[in-house]
Amino acid sequence: MTKKISAYDRVLAARSAKKISIKKLVAGICDDFIELHGDRAYGDDPAVYAGIGLIGKQPVTIVSIQKGQDQKQNMARHFGSAEPDGYRKALRLMKQANKFNRPIIALINTPGAYPGVDAEYHGQGYMIAQSLIQGIKLKVPYISIIVGEGGSGGALALAVGDSVWAFENSVYSILSPEGYATILWKDSSRVKEAAAAMKLTPKDLLSMHVIDKIVPEVHDQKSMTQFKDALSHKIDELKQMSVEERLKKRYQRYRNFN
Repeated sequence: MTKKISAYDRVLAARSAKKISIKKLVAGICDDFIELHGDRAYGDDPAVYAGIGLIGKQPVTIVSIQKGQDQKQNMARHFGSAEPDGYRKALRLMKQANKFNRPIIALINTPGAYPGVDAEYHGQGYMIAQSLIQGIKLKVPYISIIVGEGGSGGALALAVGDSVWAFENSVYSILSPEGYATILWKDSSRVKEAAAAMKLTPKDLLSMHVIDKIVPEVHDQKSMTQFKDALSHKIDELKQMSVEERLKKRYQRYRNFN
């Protein structure tokens, strides 16, 4: 008998250090990837890993939010919580992709945007809002994928694609289950109950049409190839649509959440 996996088990699996890193995922799906840096305004957030590569013969722009692989990297990346300059960098490259007609792939693994005072002073809320407003208007195919944690507006900023996928061991929610239990019930010990109530697992999200596809975990060359092929197929499918049709479908997808 298959063991039932609880919602909180999915939370722990999404946070696991054993999950494939964003850099390994990008290296596996892209040939000749070139990382690009800087927001042309303030800085270069290491939590946002972004650049240009090839999937087969198709040039793509990849923007991603990544956690570190050790304590030093995690400190530099605020444990995967992007700052305003990170979102500015991502938006700069997405607008560049729009200019040169390159499909966009967003890979997301973040507990949420960095909540520091300096981040707020430098326009954290504004940049998340701009990522949503301008991102939803991009004319090129745009696929968003929750790889591990998809927390709050920090994840949503890069999750307004034509199609939103989630890895099997991932979660996508407005806040952490620990935060939910503490805020609503004033009791952080009810975290498992909170995770179940939040409907944050891929299965729940798919049933509510918040995501469009559950992606098997990538752990070897075979699963990497399958993931790469799925991306290529979806890009080709989206390219068959006219820009007007693609934008209309994207707009309607998010209007349906009201």
